[in-house]
Amino acid sequence: MITPALFNFLRDLAANNDRTWFKAQKARYQAEVVEPVTEFIENMAPRVGMISPHIVVDPRPNGGSRFRIYRDTRFSKDKSPYKTQVGCQFRHSAGKDAHAPGFYVHLAPGEVFFGGGVWGPQGEALRAIRQRIVNKPERWQEATEKLDLRGDQLVRAPKGFDPQHPLIDDLRRKSFFSFQDADEALATSKPFEQAVEQQFRKVAPLMGFVAEALGLEF
Repeated sequence: MITPALFNFLRDLAANNDRTWFKAQKARYQAEVVEPVTEFIENMAPRVGMISPHIVVDPRPNGGSRFRIYRDTRFSKDKSPYKTQVGCQFRHSAGKDAHAPGFYVHLAPGEVFFGGGVWGPQGEALRAIRQRIVNKPERWQEATEKLDLRGDQLVRAPKGFDPQHPLIDDLRRKSFFSFQDADEALATSKPFEQAVEQQFRKVAPLMGFVAEALGLEF
């Protein structure tokens, strides 16, 4: 089970974000972060499998559902080498990157949330989702009526879409994702996995809508 040690490690990492410190703490990172998160992912596999057989839950410590701790600093002014959060994405089997439809769990000191959808789709994928909202407005409203959608929006209507469309606020979205906010107390408790599963089930209609827009099974 995830314990407060995971969050304590991330706090210490934020205060000592350099390679020398991390190298000296590698065993601690393995025991307090990698191992419990790997177990969490393993436990989520059957739960997610009951929601959709097309979502991949991969517990491998390297190359699996947990994002790497190493930051890509090539195009960033912030050269801190390590992320100070743990992210797990259970993405669609057809997806190859973080922009694929999927479920997500985020663990950081003072910032715990989990949900699903598609974050930052690009080009034709984004247009296909918007077009399906236009084509299937009732389906879209049914899929999202109980959800709090997150993410940035365009200031104006996207090119090729009616600025007066009744769902223009949704058509201006750059992402189609819904999260549930939580806290460290829940993340380190036995009901955490059940709470995550419940939120995944809640966003499943949104996931299904997005998948269909992209020509994917869900």
